[in-house]
Amino acid sequence: MSAVELADAGVLVTGAGGGLGRPLVEGLLAAGARVVVSGRTAPRIEGTHAVAADLRLPGEPERLVEEAVAHLGRLDGLVHAAGVVAFGPAVEADDDLLDELFLADVIGPVRLLRAAVPHLRQGRDAFAAVVTAVVAEKPQAGMAPYSAAKAALSAFVTALAREERATVRVIDVRPPHTETGLAGRPVAGSAPRLPQGLDPRAVADRVLRAITEGERELSSGAFASSQQS
Repeated sequence: MSAVELADAGVLVTGAGGGLGRPLVEGLLAAGARVVVSGRTAPRIEGTHAVAADLRLPGEPERLVEEAVAHLGRLDGLVHAAGVVAFGPAVEADDDLLDELFLADVIGPVRLLRAAVPHLRQGRDAFAAVVTAVVAEKPQAGMAPYSAAKAALSAFVTALAREERATVRVIDVRPPHTETGLAGRPVAGSAPRLPQGLDPRAVADRVLRAITEGERELSSGAFASSQQS
C-alpha cells in the first residue's frame, strides 16, 4: 500500500454538515486538500465551496459532480457520508419508507459513484470512500430496511472496487454505531436504547488514515482502536 498525498487534492464530500461529515472535511482541510462540500442544504464550512444537492432526485448526483469538477478543476477524491436511518418492524415498513431509504442510501450513492468515477480515473491518487455501516455486515432487528439498503450499497461498492482496482481506490467504510446524531433523526420510528457509540472524530481520523495509507477496505473491526474507553 503506497502513501497518498492529500495536499492540493480536489475532494468532494457529501453529508458534509453531519456528525461524521464535518470532522472528515476538517481533516481533509488540515491535510491541505481543496474541498467541495454538499448536503441537502449547503453546509457552511470555512475554507470550502458548498453545493446544495438532494441525492435522492434524478440528475442531482450528476449535477453535484459536475459542479465539483468545475470548481476544483479535477476530482481526486470522493467521500460519501450522507444517508438516512429508520427504525421499526420490517413488515410495517410501507412503500414510502422503502422508497425514502433506498433512494437516499442506495440509488443516490450509486448514481453519485457512476458520475464521479470517470472523473476520478483522471485524478491523482484517486479514491472514493463510501460510508456504509456495520449493519451491512450484521443486519439488525428493528432496522431491516436500513440494514438491507446499507448491505446493497456495500455490495455495489465492493464490486466497483474490484472493477476499478487499477484506476480508482474504492473503499467500503463500515463503522460501528457512531455518535453522529443520525439515530436521533430517523425518517421513521424511534431508536431503541443504544450503547455508547464511537466518537465521530476518532472515526473520521481512522477513515482519513485509511485514505492516506492506501487501505482498500475498512470493516467494522478496523475501528477497534476508535472505541471509547
